[in-house]
Amino acid sequence: MKIAILSRNRKLYSTRRLVEAAEQRGHEVQVIDVLRCYMNITSMRPSIHYRGQVLGDFDAVIPRIGASVTFYGTAVLRQFEMMGVYPLNESVAITRSRDKLRSAQLLARKGIGMPVTGFAHNPDDIQDLLKVVGGAPMVIKLLEGTQGIGVVLAETQKAAESVIQAFMGLKANIMVQEFIKEAGGADLRCLVVGEKIVAAMKRQGPEGEFRSNLHRGGSASLIRLTPEERSTAVRAARIMGLNVCGVDILRSNHGPVVMEVNSSPGLEGIEKASEKDIAGMIIDFVTRRALETSGKKNRTTTRGRG
Repeated sequence: MKIAILSRNRKLYSTRRLVEAAEQRGHEVQVIDVLRCYMNITSMRPSIHYRGQVLGDFDAVIPRIGASVTFYGTAVLRQFEMMGVYPLNESVAITRSRDKLRSAQLLARKGIGMPVTGFAHNPDDIQDLLKVVGGAPMVIKLLEGTQGIGVVLAETQKAAESVIQAFMGLKANIMVQEFIKEAGGADLRCLVVGEKIVAAMKRQGPEGEFRSNLHRGGSASLIRLTPEERSTAVRAARIMGLNVCGVDILRSNHGPVVMEVNSSPGLEGIEKASEKDIAGMIIDFVTRRALETSGKKNRTTTRGRG
């Protein structure tokens, strides 16, 4: 099987592991920088050009699209979809999950546990917004932030007002969430592959840090999930429409609450904590689904000709 991996850096741990796992299984793999792709958008023969050449036929595509290139990256992924290539995660699902506000609204609509969340546009509404989420301390997030960047813990009402006014002055879109103090600066990363949790770890932020991201110096350890936490993570992935994702959960006094659903979860921390071949599981899933999809298309074509 021929697999494309959309990644800007083949040396990254996650990309490297996916390549290794695919090659170990006898697949042909090509790592493609999405920003070097350009497209011929036509209804007859859509194509993707890369570094001066037309990309050949692929059976499956694995998107590892960074948050900063979501718009162009998902456009390239849509082109692969137009060409009949099976995507590990569809472009519409990735776009949906990258929009923090839209994700929160979709999850809340389906009854997923979440921190109380507020969103406003007018600075005159700030004080009432802070009351809506229960007052300080509270977490203020840039909607475009990633890996813990653009996330601020405001411990007092005045601090919250100042931060929100500063962000609004920069025309930045933000949302405000209640601070889950009982989580103790830790969250649970649940790795979902094909509606199954294949691994889970607890990420603990360093002392004095409320963010648990490993990129910010957090540590990872193996964790056993409760049935409710498992159900919450799987349902969140399904609502987002993602086949593979990382669901980040906080343990609150009123049950598990979802903080984020990540469409391109890093594999290094979860593989080392769980000692599992997560990359291999992803390759097995995408190749199996690509073959199933191809078989369905062939049967449909045969029936049409008959």
